Amino acid sequence: MELMRRNVLYFAWLVAVVATLGSLYFSEIKGFIPCELCWYQRILMYPLSLLLGIAAFYDEHSIKKYVLPLSILGMLVSSFHYMEQKIPGFAAIKPCTQGVPCSAEYINVFGFVTIPFLALIAFTLITVLLIVFRRK
Repeated sequence: MELMRRNVLYFAWLVAVVATLGSLYFSEIKGFIPCELCWYQRILMYPLSLLLGIAAFYDEHSIKKYVLPLSILGMLVSSFHYMEQKIPGFAAIKPCTQGVPCSAEYINVFGFVTIPFLALIAFTLITVLLIVFRRK
């Protein structure tokens, strides 16, 4: 538990980097075109990779007040995006008016793991790590 507490910024940074590289893999290597909500999630995740990396390097825990709003907002956008994919009533809400529809599922592992679900997990992990493992 003490190991987690001492290195919480590194773990949060690792989650952000994996999520960033994953999104780049899906778009640049697999050729999946991001929808509008995917772009919003990227706008919220990519700075986390940079900010958490710098904060971890300098052991700067005061960064939490700047990155928590990004990760919590990312959780909300990812949740909405996932609900739009999986709950029929949400499909009527059309935030994506041009390009790829937000309800499109490029991947669907085990019937529930989609790209917005993966983003939701990443944002949630970052949020939980930063809230639960506070520095003494």
